[in-house]
Amino acid sequence: MSNQIEGFVKGIILGGLIGAAIGILYAPQSGRKTREDISGKAEEVLTKAKEEYEAALKKSGKAYESARKQLKHLESSAMEKVGAMGEKVDELTELGKEALHDTKGHLTKAVNTAVHAFK
Repeated sequence: MSNQIEGFVKGIILGGLIGAAIGILYAPQSGRKTREDISGKAEEVLTKAKEEYEAALKKSGKAYESARKQLKHLESSAMEKVGAMGEKVDELTELGKEALHDTKGHLTKAVNTAVHAFK
């Protein structure tokens, strides 16, 4: 992200300087006046670039903060779901134990009945 911002700011500075230099060089005036104009335009472009850079930093900071908040929300939501899944697993384990116990009891009764009938 910062590489994009840096590239954008460099592009603004370079484009502004080139445009200002071409415009001033083709203007019919003295060398001293032309140098003053180039210097003034360079300062304007630099000021504009700083403003754009600061705006881009603010925007990226807001995007970062928003993404961080969303990730925190997703993390807490996932933790809640993990907790609920753990409770379900515990419930199913208990049901399985009860079913096994009931089946063991029925099987024991059936074997005892069969043994008793055999005798």
